[in-house]
Amino acid sequence: MKADQKVEAPAGGGSKKLIIIIVALVLVLGAGGGGAAWYFMHDKGDAAHEEEAPAKKKKKDKKAGPPEYLPVDPFTVNLQPGEDGGEQYLQLAFTLEVGSAEEKENLKTNMAKVRSRVLLLLSSKRAADINTPAGKMQLAKEIVEQTSEPLEQRGEKQDVVDVLFTAFIIQ
Repeated sequence: MKADQKVEAPAGGGSKKLIIIIVALVLVLGAGGGGAAWYFMHDKGDAAHEEEAPAKKKKKDKKAGPPEYLPVDPFTVNLQPGEDGGEQYLQLAFTLEVGSAEEKENLKTNMAKVRSRVLLLLSSKRAADINTPAGKMQLAKEIVEQTSEPLEQRGEKQDVVDVLFTAFIIQ
């Protein structure tokens, strides 16, 4: 019997070892699978953040440096006659805030077109339309719209951010 016991003891010990190995293997695979799942889920989250980050970075790049300003020579235009029929004119000077140095150079190069558009806009106004703060804000918005339009046929819009009035006289 001693021989049988020796044979059974290693066999019983072997099955326990086998069970321990299988349990350990299941735990390792489970931990590995869980870690892999976490990695891929976390990686997708980072990808979303990476997609958002360049968009934010692009916006920040435009705003990262100091603002770019382009002074425009003063305008003197006749306004449309008011209710009293008297002639009035507008003396106006302003500065354009643009999105980049490239935009500034492009607008400088095409200043004749910019001035023509603004001149046509200003000469279509009545003094009563632009005399109030709300009227001035509306005029600034219209100047931004006019100067943002493409300067070339089928060209891209200009990145004009704001109009800053430096002189505004109605007589």
